[in-house]
Amino acid sequence: MFDYVIIGGGSAGCVLANRLSENAATKVLLLEAGGPDKDKYIHIPTAFYKLFRTALDWGYYTTAQEPLLGRRIFMPRGKVLGGSSSINAMIYIRGNKEDYNEWAALGNPGWSYNEVLPYFKKSEDQQRGENEYHGKGGLLSVSDPISPNFMSHLFLQASQEMQYPLNADFNAEKQEGFGMFQRTVKKGRRASTAAAFLKPILKKRTNLTIATHATVLKLELEGKRVTGVTYEQNGQTHTAKAAKEVILSAGTINSPQVLMLSGIGPAAHLKELGIEVKHDLPGVGENLRDHPFVIIAARLGKGKTLDSAENWLNMLKYYVLRRGPLTSTIAEACGFVKTKPELNVPDMQVFFSPSFLVEHGFVRPGGDGFTLAPCLVKPKSVGELRLKSADPHEHPLINPNYLAHEEDMNAMIEGYKIAAKLLHSKAFKPYFRNYYRPHDRLNSVSEIKEHIRFNMEAMYHPVGTCKMGNDRMAVVDHTLKVHGLEGLRVVDASIMPTIIRGNTNAPTIMIAEKAADMILRG
Repeated sequence: MFDYVIIGGGSAGCVLANRLSENAATKVLLLEAGGPDKDKYIHIPTAFYKLFRTALDWGYYTTAQEPLLGRRIFMPRGKVLGGSSSINAMIYIRGNKEDYNEWAALGNPGWSYNEVLPYFKKSEDQQRGENEYHGKGGLLSVSDPISPNFMSHLFLQASQEMQYPLNADFNAEKQEGFGMFQRTVKKGRRASTAAAFLKPILKKRTNLTIATHATVLKLELEGKRVTGVTYEQNGQTHTAKAAKEVILSAGTINSPQVLMLSGIGPAAHLKELGIEVKHDLPGVGENLRDHPFVIIAARLGKGKTLDSAENWLNMLKYYVLRRGPLTSTIAEACGFVKTKPELNVPDMQVFFSPSFLVEHGFVRPGGDGFTLAPCLVKPKSVGELRLKSADPHEHPLINPNYLAHEEDMNAMIEGYKIAAKLLHSKAFKPYFRNYYRPHDRLNSVSEIKEHIRFNMEAMYHPVGTCKMGNDRMAVVDHTLKVHGLEGLRVVDASIMPTIIRGNTNAPTIMIAEKAADMILRG
């Protein structure tokens, strides 16, 4: 018997495992479907794309997306301790203040920006030191780039040509503007939640049990109380009981999947699959949101980018000094901009990578290149997730409904135009050789639209499928307890009622910090 059973050893689950096991008298079980984070590519920042479509990645694909010519979009998710924080690009972005104020306004007390800021700061070991917006001495290392590529500095020069402001800290007073990313990197190595929150305590806390390669089959219920978890490990089935709570931190894809496999979800859908309905909760799997982006990739006329990084000299720099291009997270800088002047806050994040960032790194054109990627951070399109079958091993049906809302396509077109202007700036002119994708300059809205439909991809930020709120479609309340059930909370990015304007890993860690505090307070 455990006090707490945590399902999912990812970005949220590792934080919870650490915080809930601080009291030696509290017994905690952490279940992770993947294995330990031992692969060398996990810890080398620039190598993260090599983890995609491996045993460390769930390797999800969406259903056919009609606005994208029926293409199925790749959606990597970490299947390893640390979850997606072990395979992501390590970018530390919190989103916009108004994102959290919107959550609170939707009926979620305690989730305004001023109320969540202390939890961001609690995790943080900020390289620049402590101030009003940042914490020092936390478990999560947040650091500046060690050896940024010269092209990233030219990207900032290009933004100034277009009269955009520079921004030294996207996570402070104001989000708008252009600047270099801070990253979850410590001394040149990835600072995943497994490295930051689990590794320091593995040998010290005998009250924390970690079970890897443990696939959850279903939640155990007695009436309306969740009492434990049935999982599969090494071909055998086990049941773990929780005296206090089961905490579902399996992520935006797997958390609703586990709920529905357990008979918790939309009754009609469960009945179609022959699953006994234990608790009718229509919002499970609804409200799926994600960030769409499209690339402009160009060949470099002179100099070197990260495409030439893997050589013996750079490897020596990395392994001996923890410096050089292998410490890069590939996406090194960005700009938050408004596609319409009447907007109060940015709706577009223009990423810059001093490399060919084409089809998730699977396409290697040869030579050196650079990529601009406008990403819509406040899309209006909303999708859903459904079970394909009652088999826990079968991937669910993921339909984000990318660009289904007309305004999303219009915003993406404007974002592309902004990126194209940056590409053709004076700063880049000596280094721009020619286009790679698209093959040439696009001169009309119809050409840009066609390029987006053929090339749009997902920024790996799915959220919202177990949304927080008090309306009929909410899955959890503002304390993250599942509506109508006892002994069960959901703690991960799936609880976001709306998507935040930016990368989602830092907000997921914040959610776990706040949840741990609420759980321990009772």
